Amino acid sequence: MSVYLDASVLVALFTDDLFTAEADAFLRRNPSRIVLADFAAAEFASSVSRKVRMRRLSHSDARTALSTFDAWTIRTAERVEVAPGDIAAATLFLRRLDLTLRTADAINLAIAQRLGVEIASFDQKMIESAAALGIATAAV
Repeated sequence: MSVYLDASVLVALFTDDLFTAEADAFLRRNPSRIVLADFAAAEFASSVSRKVRMRRLSHSDARTALSTFDAWTIRTAERVEVAPGDIAAATLFLRRLDLTLRTADAINLAIAQRLGVEIASFDQKMIESAAALGIATAAV
């Protein structure tokens, strides 16, 4: 099975994070094909930049995290692009008033749904929404 990683997992993999040990263990026990969207890569870069602005990560450590991420994705992940239908699907998810989704989470779920892959995330609300939408999740 293929697994789509959202930004919460990517940040944990490439920076010092509360979930770093869990993210590392997930990848070690999960030899699945990794799928990574350009959108999740942009979210990762945004999170790294935010950590620098908040002084939780040095410029040097941020550059290292970004370059390590880039090298890892080339070696390990299948990169996919956001498709126009992903935004339309995400909009429909956001119009469901029973879900507590943020826009970025809805887009990631729409991508995973289109690709027919499991999604891995440390965001519990996103995982609950995925279940409600019938999108498979990978236990991290």
